[in-house]
Amino acid sequence: MQPLCLASEITEQQSKGFEIDGRGIFAVRKNDQLYVYENRCPHRGVPLEWMPDTFLDPEKQFIQCATHGALFTIDAGLCIAGPCNGTSLEPVSFEVIDGQLCIAPN
Repeated sequence: MQPLCLASEITEQQSKGFEIDGRGIFAVRKNDQLYVYENRCPHRGVPLEWMPDTFLDPEKQFIQCATHGALFTIDAGLCIAGPCNGTSLEPVSFEVIDGQLCIAPN
């Protein structure tokens, strides 16, 4: 497993992006639960954020694509508004091991 950061570094309603061997991923915490997704909008395949670690809408209720404004649920990655409505972000399998957020190597 590849460690990304301390799980505690991602606080409630915050997000954090990572690049590992050219692979963009990001993690979000909501209701004390972590979610990890590929950093790629299903509409155009572009990264979701416009600034580092900025993956959430201003109200921090949804993941938002900075390119077209698509909104995705945090818990399932399902697009509920925008050009890719009905599609989903690709989840990334992860584990928290000894306090570290870790993903399987690509």
